[in-house]
Amino acid sequence: MAISQTDKRTLPVPRHIAIIMDGNGRWAKKRGLPRTAGHAAGAEAFRRIANYCRTLGVEYLTVYAFSTENWKRSAEEVSGIMKLLGKYLEEALRDMEKNHVRFKFFGDLTRLEPKLRKLCMDAESRSAGYRGVQVNFCLNYGGRDELVRAAQAFARDVAEGKYSAEDLSEELLSGYLYSAGVPDPELIIRPSGELRTSNFLLWQSAYSEYVFMDVLWPDFGPEELDEAIAQYHRRNRRFGGV
Repeated sequence: MAISQTDKRTLPVPRHIAIIMDGNGRWAKKRGLPRTAGHAAGAEAFRRIANYCRTLGVEYLTVYAFSTENWKRSAEEVSGIMKLLGKYLEEALRDMEKNHVRFKFFGDLTRLEPKLRKLCMDAESRSAGYRGVQVNFCLNYGGRDELVRAAQAFARDVAEGKYSAEDLSEELLSGYLYSAGVPDPELIIRPSGELRTSNFLLWQSAYSEYVFMDVLWPDFGPEELDEAIAQYHRRNRRFGGV
């Protein structure tokens, strides 16, 4: 059943939405621009969607900013992505008292340049008390890497006598993940026309609803988010039941 644009804007929003921000390079190539221009346009799309999620009342927004596999790209492209992130975080720190957005970072930040790593840590610590939308940046993040690190951390605790191997449960393992304390996303959106999960939130997405959309990330806006939420509401979420 089709849902009108007016009705889309009145639908209850998922508590936690996650997005694989994909298609920046193809957006730039279609326009004869360097890939870095696509990432700049993608950064603007992120600002647009983060602000819209805040107005909708979304509690958690998780975005795939840079994967563990993205280091394979050219040094110029990687540097451009990191500069854009640094610029965004500097602006966010400046405007924190106005926007009240909480920041969390999922991933191994040790590979980042010290200045960017400090911006990430400052954004987390200074926003910890805010009660607005929480934006989780998956930065140098991979779902398999996250699970390996969680298993290693649990194994260390077993070796130190804090737990026995038999104590391990889904709830306990979840506490070792980067997302500890954050509810799993109800809705995961992938623009760009690709139909892969690309190592994103492998544990947390067990019962998420995926919406794949044939629009490149820089062109993704509130109307597309409304449509994804409408698709989410058309699903029958049974969680293994009847």
